[in-house]
Amino acid sequence: MGELSATLPRVSGSEHDAGFVEKLSRQGEEALGKIAEELIANPVVNGAVARAFEARERASQAQEAALGALNLHSAADIERVTRRLRSLSQRLEGIEDAIDRLEERLAATAAAGGADRMGGIEGRLDEISRDLSRLRESLSPSDDPVPRAQERLTVTES
Repeated sequence: MGELSATLPRVSGSEHDAGFVEKLSRQGEEALGKIAEELIANPVVNGAVARAFEARERASQAQEAALGALNLHSAADIERVTRRLRSLSQRLEGIEDAIDRLEERLAATAAAGGADRMGGIEGRLDEISRDLSRLRESLSPSDDPVPRAQERLTVTES
């Protein structure tokens, strides 16, 4: 018999180990998947898991009731307050930004037309002041205003 002389590429130890580990990992995942499927399909296990979740919920409710009776806050209460504070903080930041924008617009408006408008108002006040002083001067101390009751009297000739 003759010798077979074939050369196979030599696989280094680390490549061989990596392939072996990958194959073993894949087989393990498949086995775990099958076990999980069988456990979920099993009515006894499924019922036990459901009862465990129900018991956990009841324990959580009992804990909240006990904390409420002691006037202590639960983690859920604190979480709700935290969420509300975050929401309030965001709203407040929005309001502050809007106020800042409004102040900037008012400052720009005042710088542009505020001085002209103020000058016009001051001029009009000066006119009114002069009119009032002329009116005072036109009334002499002897010219007392006529009482309102006499203004309506009419004189008729008989």
